[in-house]
Amino acid sequence: MAALRANSALRLGGSLGLSIAGAESNVAIGLARLGHRVRWVGRVGADELGTLVLRTLRAESVDTGHAVTDDAGRPTGLLLTEPRMGTLTRVSYYRTDSAGSAVSPDDVLPALIPGTRVLHLTGITPALGPSAAETALAAVTAARDAGIMVCLDINHRSRLWTAERARTALRPLLARTDLLVASEDELPLALERPAGSESDNVRSLLAEGVTEVVVKRGARGATGFTAHETADCEARQVDAVDLVGAGDAFVAGYLSGFLQGADMPTRLHRAVTTAAFAVTTRGDWEGLPTRDELGLLDHPDGTTIR
Repeated sequence: MAALRANSALRLGGSLGLSIAGAESNVAIGLARLGHRVRWVGRVGADELGTLVLRTLRAESVDTGHAVTDDAGRPTGLLLTEPRMGTLTRVSYYRTDSAGSAVSPDDVLPALIPGTRVLHLTGITPALGPSAAETALAAVTAARDAGIMVCLDINHRSRLWTAERARTALRPLLARTDLLVASEDELPLALERPAGSESDNVRSLLAEGVTEVVVKRGARGATGFTAHETADCEARQVDAVDLVGAGDAFVAGYLSGFLQGADMPTRLHRAVTTAAFAVTTRGDWEGLPTRDELGLLDHPDGTTIR
């Protein structure tokens, strides 16, 4: 979708910066910058904003060959972001009856070609409407049948749907999910009956067939769980200016480590590193690092690389 970013409260007027956004788009760009081959599948409107979305993805080396331009007059989705205080940002969505809400299984399934290693999707897609929810389920089912790893980031958006509606739609996806990513407050949405503690919730998910659970803890880092391993990783200490997109950057880093065959502690370290790059610059994806930039945070503040 397109993104309009304000420099102050929207009610005060002023200028807006135009870019693109979307959780899956952010992850796709993050992985492409880290040197991986990435394919983005979705539906945009036959409008200038749709052209901007596809043009930006292509400029970031993301394959858009399976992207669909809507022919029924539906517009490209839009969001508005406005800073309110410090790093607190308010986001308004305009996605009802958008092109993305009409994405169909016929749009997505042809992209699951031989050689695909990971299907990544978020809980935002099924929140857009019945067709999008049907498509998400069809995609994870086809991926699981083809032996493709399924990564699901819950990414709950309370302005799009309620927690109960989210749980009802996400539970069928979880039955076909290998890697589940969630923040601490999102984890209960993955369970039909959340338990009293995080460890109990994680054990329940692993018992249901999820292979790996990663819990994002913001400024306190993250924890990864499998049936046989638990690993913690502290966040990188940086001065944050914009937290929007940090979770998507985290996922891009984690999947990058997975695709390179790294162990869990290494995957988590790369994830918190890419998230740190995201929060130190404004925009959802603009500050994401290339692979040769990952070591920049190891230099002292104020260092000039010559």
